[in-house]
Amino acid sequence: MRMFLLFIFGIYGAVHVYAFLKARAAFPLGPFSGIILGVFMAAMTCAPILVRLLERHEYEIPARLLSYLGYSWMGVLFLFFSLSVLMDLYRLCLYACEVILRTDLALFRPAPRVAFLVPLFLALCLSLYGYLEALNIRPERITITTDKLPAESRSLRIVQISDVHLGLIVREARLNRIIDVIREANPDILVSTGDLVDGQINDLTALAQALQEVQPRYGKFAVTGNHEFYAGIEQALQFTRDAGFTVLRGQAVNVAGAVNLIGVDDPAGKRFGQAGGASEDDLLAGLPRDTFTVVLKHQPVLRQGSLGLYDLQLSGHTHRGQIFPFRLAVDLFFSHSAGWYDLPGGAHLYVSRGTGTWGPPIRFLSPPEVTIIDLVPQRRP
Repeated sequence: MRMFLLFIFGIYGAVHVYAFLKARAAFPLGPFSGIILGVFMAAMTCAPILVRLLERHEYEIPARLLSYLGYSWMGVLFLFFSLSVLMDLYRLCLYACEVILRTDLALFRPAPRVAFLVPLFLALCLSLYGYLEALNIRPERITITTDKLPAESRSLRIVQISDVHLGLIVREARLNRIIDVIREANPDILVSTGDLVDGQINDLTALAQALQEVQPRYGKFAVTGNHEFYAGIEQALQFTRDAGFTVLRGQAVNVAGAVNLIGVDDPAGKRFGQAGGASEDDLLAGLPRDTFTVVLKHQPVLRQGSLGLYDLQLSGHTHRGQIFPFRLAVDLFFSHSAGWYDLPGGAHLYVSRGTGTWGPPIRFLSPPEVTIIDLVPQRRP
């Protein structure tokens, strides 16, 4: 974990150096202005660490202010970097054409100041759009017809939330938007597929109470994500239970005599030495195949030995990249990164784009969702 964090912050620091050099090429920075800009960028590079330290020492207001500033800057910087790299590629192509065609294309070559200001302006505009997109919680509807529900029974509605990341940034206003969509869906079962909470979980009592008021007909169930372990698993579990969820940690339950739900811990639990409950394979092996079975698992990773032993896996974790083009990097690590997938053995996988945001309060080309799954009994002739 320590080497991973060093690697991530090394990359983040390198992106800041890139942006600093672009700014210096665009504007004649004197010693004083250069130092001010350098100190600001160094502070923003360290902002995620400083936020955690402030949380740990219970300085909630400074932590929230710094988190908004630092993570919003992270989103703007990522978009600026992506757009600026495209500008660099354009300039490189012009240079290659000049060499190949032996002609001067200086007329089409943007000046350093233009090459800096255009990506910056676009990044700011896209960040504003992404902030508004992150507030627009969309219901995604899926209908599954199955012969594993009693033919005479009514349809069963499962509503999935994932990656809400309640903490310093995702607070009452955003949670209330999510709850409004859940209530409008009128679920029979509500499930959370991990990362419900984030950070050190300071003063989230009101958020737990708001979720507690959501009372589906057959209950609420949750599994852990990696951020529950980062935040502190005992605190995270207490919050989730206070919010009215039954936490499934290597456990299986039958709900309303209609569906089996199994939930397993995120692999982060093993790294922290705190994994709980039975394995996915053991849980599935003990369940009847004539009952519709749903696997709740934070990461969209499939176990080959489990295929054919369940009907639907619900996952999250990827956020579909959250801010394009980060989705391209996510797709390198996860072959199932978002949406609906048909699996061998008649099973299916649905990967949520996520309901909240991690880090930057921004989503670009990856809108947040609440997933509504209707299980409909197959009518026999």
